[in-house]
Amino acid sequence: MIKKISTIKNLAVFHDFKWDEAVLDNDTKSVPFSRLNIIYGRNYSGKTTLSRILRAFETGAIPEKYETPLFSLLLDDGKTISNENLTEHGLQIRVFNEDFVRKNLHFIINPNEAIEPFAILGDDNIKIEAEIKTIEAELGSDEPENETGLYSEQKNAMVVGVKARTAYGNAQKALDAKKQEKATGRDTGIKYKPDLAEPNYNINRLDTDIKSVLSPTYVAIDAKTKVALEKSLRETKLPDINKLADITLEFGDYCAAVEDIVSRRIGASDKIGELLREIALNEWVKEGYELHKNKREVCAFCGNKISDKRWVELEKHFDEESKELEAQINGLITKITAHCNYVEKAFTVDKQQFYSKFEGSIEILISSYQKTIKDYTTALDALKDQLNRRKKEITVDFDFIKPTDVSSELSLIFNQYETLRIESKEYSAKLDKEQAKARQQLRLQEVYDFTITIDYNNEVTKIAALKVDSDKASHDLEEVSGLILKKQVEIQEKKRQLNNEEKGALKINEYLNGFFSYHALSLQSISDTSLGEKQIRFEIVRDGKKAFNLSEGECSLISFCYFMAKLDDIETRGKKPIIWIDDPISSLDSNHIFFVYSLIATEIVNRNIFDQLFISTHNLDFLKYLKRLNGKYLGKDKAIDKEYFLINQREKYSSIQVMPKYIKEYVTEFNYLFEEIYKCANIETLDDQNYQSFYNFGNNARKFLEIYLFYKYPDFTEDRIKMERFFGAGQVPVIFTERLANEYSHLSGGIERASLPIEVPEMKSVANLILMNLQKDNEQYSALLKSINVKSDISSDKESV
Repeated sequence: MIKKISTIKNLAVFHDFKWDEAVLDNDTKSVPFSRLNIIYGRNYSGKTTLSRILRAFETGAIPEKYETPLFSLLLDDGKTISNENLTEHGLQIRVFNEDFVRKNLHFIINPNEAIEPFAILGDDNIKIEAEIKTIEAELGSDEPENETGLYSEQKNAMVVGVKARTAYGNAQKALDAKKQEKATGRDTGIKYKPDLAEPNYNINRLDTDIKSVLSPTYVAIDAKTKVALEKSLRETKLPDINKLADITLEFGDYCAAVEDIVSRRIGASDKIGELLREIALNEWVKEGYELHKNKREVCAFCGNKISDKRWVELEKHFDEESKELEAQINGLITKITAHCNYVEKAFTVDKQQFYSKFEGSIEILISSYQKTIKDYTTALDALKDQLNRRKKEITVDFDFIKPTDVSSELSLIFNQYETLRIESKEYSAKLDKEQAKARQQLRLQEVYDFTITIDYNNEVTKIAALKVDSDKASHDLEEVSGLILKKQVEIQEKKRQLNNEEKGALKINEYLNGFFSYHALSLQSISDTSLGEKQIRFEIVRDGKKAFNLSEGECSLISFCYFMAKLDDIETRGKKPIIWIDDPISSLDSNHIFFVYSLIATEIVNRNIFDQLFISTHNLDFLKYLKRLNGKYLGKDKAIDKEYFLINQREKYSSIQVMPKYIKEYVTEFNYLFEEIYKCANIETLDDQNYQSFYNFGNNARKFLEIYLFYKYPDFTEDRIKMERFFGAGQVPVIFTERLANEYSHLSGGIERASLPIEVPEMKSVANLILMNLQKDNEQYSALLKSINVKSDISSDKESV
């Protein structure tokens, strides 16, 4: 194994590097390489340069364009090897870096180039040939008229498929022809029917309408409605209908007046008794009295002179009170008669002024009016009859009999008419829309009748059954054809496996498909005998064709899978080489970064196929995964020895160092910052061992709070408000903390702060304040304690704080 890279001079970013002066632990002792070595460095810090030193010992040559480079390695047996004796070491070394990629995968530079092939020890060719014969027997013969095996099944499936597809196609065509005729036929097509004519109507529209009329919510129209809709389509816009004059119904008033008259009592004294008993005689005498008064002294009937006494008796009988009552009766009868005439003429309706849509409603209204007006006038006549009765028996009062009042019914009829008149006016405004709606209803009814006529549902059911048969036949044919193709591919694959180089390509594809689940690209070995001698080369293919324009990520995947497969080639298998892997995750996303780690862990570490392993990276996510490598490979429970290193670049030159604790031991910097705050809270005395924790406290506290409060309150609230939320109500602790976090972090408030002693009690108080508030989330606080190897006992921790 390699113990250390003793020196590096004049090699890229390494100017005058000496391991024993740079790679030291806290006790200033030199730290050697271990069996498993994790190296972290930023881009351009020198990781690839280190890998080139190892590759120089693998290939026996230093990369070009390095001017007088010097480097040396110390092995664990005490032997030193250097650039002066690159081939005199006896080590098996395998390096993955960009030089390896350029050497073996020429397509990275020139897309027209191929990939260097390599051979992997294959299985017994006799076994593969026997498997090929077995598959060929399953396939059978494809000779026309003499097919056997799968080829015979394919032929039978084709015959059945043709028959099924023909039956299904014919049935579908027949139904489509009927639909086409119904949609656009000159004689019966909806497109050309006068009431339904739609210039753009076609079979697609018919299919939509069929779906509508076959839905459970569709209700077919009856013959009467159909006639009405057809009639509405022929209507033109009508003028507005004049409003009926407001009607005043006085039935109640007349009833009150009549009741007053017929029940009114007048004096019966001084009346001629005989006339009171005989109404007809009273009427005859009254008429004669009117004819003779102040005109004749002799009775025109009997020729006798009318005495003065008789005139006095007649005048008393026909007095002013009776005359006044009779006059009131006559006046009221006249009013009632006039009112009756007025009401009968108030409802003058012309049905022709209304659209056919309202024909039924207006007819019902007219019929209702005729009945109701008859009842109303009959009631008025009953009032007049009672008046006439009292007129004849002027001195006889009687109880009023109130007729049935239908005034409210009559008013309702007028209101209903007004509603119809308004609806008619509104209908005029939307006549076009209403006719379009009527046309749609008629069209859907036409479609509905069509589905009944051709028994559409039954036709569709039959066609669906035929389609199932057709699809099954197609599926059976596809299945047997796919099986034949699969068997043919298996034969081709197995024939290629007869060549050892083919195993190399298959191994790469295994890694691509198995670890990265990447099936878009694959490697294929190509045999070329054009020069007489058989030559093998690898080619990248996509969808069976040579692939070009690969992305950087695809290049990285193929390159690393190629390197991993090559560790199993004839020259390497079983030799446990020293392996150096330089930053294998370039241009890869987080998923593929994990898969690269999984491939290294599974195929290198857990299989224990290495003598010594070096892995370098610039990616912190990948570094996080690499920390999981424990080397508990098959049959081993003890973790493998592991060491961490950092390539640190200052100005123009780089150096190797032992990886700092906060990178090596912590998952994130957040854990490191928490430990520093925890130390300050629990340190009792300031000394040379812990001084640095207090010196950096301000910066550490500031960074910790920034991270913690950002994720606790992930909004755009000001830092001061976030701290108030964290520490609770009251300004003093927040201001106190801000002073420490900012003054000691940035020397805010004056440069003199840098010259003052560290205020340990103040920092310790702030640290305890931070921990106290963190403990409000017990689970998180316990996890933080666990991450720094402190017993996660909340109660005891609180006591220590």
